[in-house]
Amino acid sequence: MTGPANGSPRDVFARERQEHIARIVEEHGRARVADLARRFDVSAVTIRKDLLALETEQRLVRAHGGAIAIDRSRPELAFDIRERLQADEKLRIGAAAAALVSDGESIVMDASTTALSVARHIKARGAWSQLTIITNGLRIASELAGHPGLTVLMLGGRVRWEALSVVGQLGDGLFSRINVQKAFLGAAGFTLESGLADATEEEAQIKRSMVTAAREVIAIVDRTKWERAAFATFCPTDKISIVLTDADAPDAMVRALTGRGVDVRLVPSDRAAEPGGIDSADATRSAL
Repeated sequence: MTGPANGSPRDVFARERQEHIARIVEEHGRARVADLARRFDVSAVTIRKDLLALETEQRLVRAHGGAIAIDRSRPELAFDIRERLQADEKLRIGAAAAALVSDGESIVMDASTTALSVARHIKARGAWSQLTIITNGLRIASELAGHPGLTVLMLGGRVRWEALSVVGQLGDGLFSRINVQKAFLGAAGFTLESGLADATEEEAQIKRSMVTAAREVIAIVDRTKWERAAFATFCPTDKISIVLTDADAPDAMVRALTGRGVDVRLVPSDRAAEPGGIDSADATRSAL
């Protein structure tokens, strides 16, 4: 690899350096941390921070010792990659969602990485006597199986390795035999016009059944999903009861949703900001 055409590598600002890195990975398919550090005359720690920033923007995928290009031919990223994106936001949204769960309920969770965060926080609460969780997520079922006081019901169907999920109509009959209080659902995209949408019709199909079965639909979507169109709608906006998201969700869409009667709850980065760690949308926005 050769250095930038103009100026010393030392003079390249972080954002410009990251753009260079993204183009290198896209062109060559991969790049090593050591090579990038030499090229830009910075430390390996700095390059790793650049790669983290670019992965968060879904420009590349970090790998051992470097990064690889994203396969744009696939409709969605693999589960383990998506789990690393917006990890802090998902952690806090998961905690806020778990706080909405009451003992004795039956809840449903999809196979999203944010739902996995909800599951981990439910497990951490510990003192359950009778909570039933229905899911099509293999990781979620594995996380919660065997925990005292929790009953895990797994929907049947075909296993999708990309999402570590089970899809198809084999599990639909279960919803006609049980009462579901809350559905916690992630999304690949969220717009006012389309509502919650997923990258594939198979995932959207099973989520539509979850929406129909639940008394409340709770969207668990970080800011990167807002104002982003995805392939298949599974929940129109007027079916959403609560939206849990981070404080950087777009202001205009937050106000539009609250104007339609949707309860939008912004989870701040500072957990001490409010008891329970959640600000109402109105309280947060009025402070801006």
